[in-house]
Amino acid sequence: MEIVPSTFLALVAAATLLWIGPFRGLWAFVGLAPFGAAAAFNLPALGGATIGQLEFTLCIVFFIAIARHGGPDRILGTLRPLQPGFFLLLLLIYCFISAVFFPRIFAGDTEIFGLSRAVNEDRIISIPLAPSSGNITQSFYFLLSSLVFLALATLYRLRPDEGAVFKALVICTSVNFALGMIDVVSAAAGLKTLMDPLRTANYAMAVFHEMAGIKRMVGGMPEASAFGSFSVVLFGFWLHYWTVSARSRLVTAMLLIALFCVLRSTSSGAYVALVLLLVYYSIAVLFRSAGGAFPRRVAFYLVTTIAVAWLAGIAMLVGYHMFDVVERFLNETLFSKLQSDSGVERMAWNAQAYKNFTDTWLMGAGLGSVRASNWFMACLGSLGVLGTALYLLFLASLFSAPARTGSKPRDNVIQALKVACLAQIIAAMLTAATPNLGTLFFIFAGLVVGLSRSRIVVRADNASQWLAHPRPSHGLRQRQVP
Repeated sequence: MEIVPSTFLALVAAATLLWIGPFRGLWAFVGLAPFGAAAAFNLPALGGATIGQLEFTLCIVFFIAIARHGGPDRILGTLRPLQPGFFLLLLLIYCFISAVFFPRIFAGDTEIFGLSRAVNEDRIISIPLAPSSGNITQSFYFLLSSLVFLALATLYRLRPDEGAVFKALVICTSVNFALGMIDVVSAAAGLKTLMDPLRTANYAMAVFHEMAGIKRMVGGMPEASAFGSFSVVLFGFWLHYWTVSARSRLVTAMLLIALFCVLRSTSSGAYVALVLLLVYYSIAVLFRSAGGAFPRRVAFYLVTTIAVAWLAGIAMLVGYHMFDVVERFLNETLFSKLQSDSGVERMAWNAQAYKNFTDTWLMGAGLGSVRASNWFMACLGSLGVLGTALYLLFLASLFSAPARTGSKPRDNVIQALKVACLAQIIAAMLTAATPNLGTLFFIFAGLVVGLSRSRIVVRADNASQWLAHPRPSHGLRQRQVP
């Protein structure tokens, strides 16, 4: 285990969670998400794998959930048949089986663009399928993602606290914006090493690239595309929350700075994900409002979106023909992206992932074997038909989780978290290399399931007794949560 400068940040967050708990301290957990390039620890003995900030602190959250009286039984309740946790458990088991056996069963039968660092030390190359360290590390990361889902789904089912979730997203969005500004300003001032203590993960870092002469905003992420995709997820949350909640300057500010981060990332994938999210969300809003009067906020959103899209299209058309810098920027980010070396390479990854899918009799080459640039292709190439079907069942049960808890603020948070999850899936369909949708997605998914299953609400004093004492108080009547 290798200690790095950013280890201190993870230890402080872990200590905060242990001291004040996963409800008041959720901000200390989710607030680490923007530090995507910062390692808690590096593991040289495990193929150079990195334990990120979120991956380390989620272990603390899971420990808190399971260490309480009745914790294991309550976590098992999250795995009830036909619930999202049940499908995730089946998927996790299948992922482990695929990672252990499929690379051996189909060894040499197909060529892959592998994930192992030992293979891709200089550049990503095509090699015959065989067991590798990627099977171990990706299985480990998926296990961690599943644990945080179970922990948060259990904790927030027993003590639903939408206020803690709102506060955590405010902190997360603010930290992401602050890191992005520090990245751009420090580079402009010639202080390129200022953020090195936060860039300690064993990932390929692309933090000083420019697009049409503009420094790409990377923030605490290893590359601009990761920063842009992360910002799209935050934008998705605030977009829905702003649409359905009461007027708030704070919510408006969060929405605007999340949008600024997406645009300033200069990431093609983030731009396309943003457009697809806005289109889907607008259609969903129209269908939901069909047959009834538009609420003022919804009408304002639709009119503003149409107007901004129209003006942006005109501005792009005029700028493209009149200004060389605009033409170069649009060509590099959008129009010529597929013809670029990066675009051609990513399309080759997807084509090879599909070939891996067919070469393995539709069973997949195993989790951690295949690199793609599309979440669905990564699932097919790695997990095959059965694994992809289990994944889709998990997602379907997640998005069908009810948002009718009897508390309007809580329902608004649940729906906003669902939109954030949708934004993550859209972004992953454009750039994801592996089937794992990421720790942040499973954090939001766990919160969705936990809050949505709190329809029979445990009284706050009951929940506090369970969290504070080794045994539940016998002086309070406690209703069981489904």
